[in-house]
Amino acid sequence: MSTILSSIFALFIFLPFIGYVLIFSICKPLTGSHRRSVGLALDATTFLLVISVHFLIVTIWNISFLWLIFVILLSLGMASAIIQWKTKGEVVLRKVFKGFWRFTFLLFFAAYIGLILFGLVERAIHAVQAS
Repeated sequence: MSTILSSIFALFIFLPFIGYVLIFSICKPLTGSHRRSVGLALDATTFLLVISVHFLIVTIWNISFLWLIFVILLSLGMASAIIQWKTKGEVVLRKVFKGFWRFTFLLFFAAYIGLILFGLVERAIHAVQAS
């Protein structure tokens, strides 16, 4: 049973890369535009990164901070709307969501890379101490 759970966690941890390649491969022939295909693949990868960050946290610390992830996403969405309202004087939901989603990608990509590196270093230290 634990190997099945480990396999599921591993899938979710590497899902952003698999998802990006898969979505890009599908979108490229459909759109005919490399740039648009990259944008669509990155937008879909954002969702996968959020899920992966959650599962990395659960794998490393055995605790779920899903509630905190939702609070962060809600705060980012509100901040994006406020920034647009202050700079443009109006709120265009499409632009708010696009800015929110792109910043979410950057934030969770950084968190993903940081958690992967932290997890690898922590496991290596435990392996050395166990020897």
